[in-house]
Amino acid sequence: MIRTMREIPYVNLAAQFEAERSSLMAVIAGVMAEGAFIGGSEIARLEAALAAYCEMPHAIGVASGSDALILGMKALGIGPGDEVITLPNSFVASAASIVMTGATPVFADVLPDQNIDPEAVAAAVTPRTKAIMAVHLTGRIASMDRLAQIAERHGLLLIEDAAQAIGSRYMGKPAGSLGDLACFSAHPLKNLNAIGDAGFIVTADGAIAARIGRLRNHGLEDRNTAVEWSSASRLDTLQAAILLMRLAKLDNVISQRRVNAEIYCQLLDPAHVYIPPSRNIEFNSFHTFVIQVDERDKLKDFLAMRGIRTAIHYPVPIHLQPAAEDLGYKRGQFPVTERQADRILTLPVHQFLSTDDPADHLASYAAGTNSSDASVSNSRT
Repeated sequence: MIRTMREIPYVNLAAQFEAERSSLMAVIAGVMAEGAFIGGSEIARLEAALAAYCEMPHAIGVASGSDALILGMKALGIGPGDEVITLPNSFVASAASIVMTGATPVFADVLPDQNIDPEAVAAAVTPRTKAIMAVHLTGRIASMDRLAQIAERHGLLLIEDAAQAIGSRYMGKPAGSLGDLACFSAHPLKNLNAIGDAGFIVTADGAIAARIGRLRNHGLEDRNTAVEWSSASRLDTLQAAILLMRLAKLDNVISQRRVNAEIYCQLLDPAHVYIPPSRNIEFNSFHTFVIQVDERDKLKDFLAMRGIRTAIHYPVPIHLQPAAEDLGYKRGQFPVTERQADRILTLPVHQFLSTDDPADHLASYAAGTNSSDASVSNSRT
């Protein structure tokens, strides 16, 4: 492990490079020597490996997690006139992808763990609703059993925005296997990360998989036959080769992140810091480790002065973004989301945190949560 001293970075891609330097350079050299930068053999190999990892028949690589959402919804027939219910506290891409298909995002408030509230989803269904998009925020899978019941009752599609959740499980089933279709990101900050944008889709439906395969490549059925209009969203061979190498290490990465999360849970006082509890039906891969505290900004500054870098995911809910103005939402419509937006703070949980001497940085967190300069509470909303 990389030993961290006074400066604790929020992410440490430099440490990842140093740990993988020889194998990573060999992978890059192999792709460069072959010269098959688009459609190389590594893509099919990666897709087969991802399908197996997610316990699904089909995986299709695309250029980004956002494109995965857009192309996935298009392949499902979602478009103008349709509504897709999702949450307002995700990264903006979740809602933007719905808009980019021509459909309309409809928001439902969230639970204390930041995932979508199934009862709020049920209340948001209208005759125009075509799908529910569950976002597995922070690596914690949403309540997919209840969402599946709602979807079945109303004849809706159920989509997993699993951008943050590869390797997570719910009731023994992996992320990606719990809906009609699941979309993943392999952005450099994800647990399974490329060295640029990348993404993929998994589905059990062979016809849907074949259509996504066309949609990512100009709608081409073969080299000279376009059966529908589309653009290019191909996964680069270089990214596929790197992801194939890193997929073999993913379970170890997740294991270390879970160790770090457990240390936080042991050392942070629940009287001062709210950490969503883990249920025995879920296995969280901890893409992020998000706490909820009052006077969040004071705590963030307190930690920064001690060299501990943090982040906020996400300070402005989607329904309050300027781009969402035409959707007609107002402040106060999603009180749990808005309250959490003022209280959430993401602590570093990456696999390159020091484990041989965690006391230095974790004591700073503990001190910060009890400091008069960074008072906090464990309110659940």
